[in-house]
Amino acid sequence: MTTTTRRSVLAGGAALTSAAILSRPARAATKITFLTSWFAQAEHGGFYQAKATGLYEKAGLDVTIKMGGPQVNGLQLLTGGDADIIMGYDIQTLGAVAKGLPVVTIGTSFQYDLQGVMTHGDISAIPDLKGHKILIASTSHATFWPWLKQRFGFTDDMAGAYTFNLQPFLLDKTLAVQGYATSEPFEARKEDPGLKFFLFAKDGYPPYGSTMVTTNGFVAKNKPAAAAFVKASLEGWKDYFANPAPANALIKADNPKMTDDRIDYAIKTMQDIKLLNGDAAATQGIGVMTEARWKGTFDFLVKADLLKASTDWKSAFTTEFVKDLHIMMP
Repeated sequence: MTTTTRRSVLAGGAALTSAAILSRPARAATKITFLTSWFAQAEHGGFYQAKATGLYEKAGLDVTIKMGGPQVNGLQLLTGGDADIIMGYDIQTLGAVAKGLPVVTIGTSFQYDLQGVMTHGDISAIPDLKGHKILIASTSHATFWPWLKQRFGFTDDMAGAYTFNLQPFLLDKTLAVQGYATSEPFEARKEDPGLKFFLFAKDGYPPYGSTMVTTNGFVAKNKPAAAAFVKASLEGWKDYFANPAPANALIKADNPKMTDDRIDYAIKTMQDIKLLNGDAAATQGIGVMTEARWKGTFDFLVKADLLKASTDWKSAFTTEFVKDLHIMMP
């Protein structure tokens, strides 16, 4: 009779253990629904890049990107559970916190808001617009218009209605119009190559742009996934500026009206104004947020009577997921 040795028993046990490990199903990726703020465009490129190149997948995430739009209430979808993370805006998030909604910003795409004012060639700086009519959207009366009044002494009689039609501006050389650095100038310069654009952030407008906002409940239950999403998204932004082709293919698939020349213009503009790697991100890495910047937004909103001074503004954001990443642009 063959004697069973201790070594053979251990070897057999090891083989069984290895087989058991190999037969275990891989841990399922965490599903995340991410809602953008508008139709797919280059300004969303980092997220689409992370999706297209597998960065989310490598991070253990199964991310679905859904487009926002003019009739989409992202904050409502977030708090209602139809989205896990949305592309947000500091002023909106602070307002939500003031109403008691459990939302928090976990990172930012852009160091600056893309909002600014487009003028004709005779204007050399924003203060020169005193006495001019500035066309703004109705919603702007609760965002940048109060800041312009505080910063430059503008008055409400200077505000005209912007219907998102650029023809009045192009026909009347005395007018100025609100716009996004990556959008309105692209269209308007086809008819007026000499126009100018002034980014409000360059004069101190404090909000960040295209932030990543989720709920306190999502963070509490899915902290590793939240951290992984922020990191992979920022890596996506870094990759996007190096080789945007993968993301652009997905962007145009989601939004067939998006053209290559518009995408190219937006990318160049974002690079020129250091949208990702300006301000504190130049030394601390993209996606970084600072308490000072959030305090600046809070202070201006309180001064403009758009936010109560008692608002717990510090609960509107956390630097936990971005402070140690140090993802640097080339």
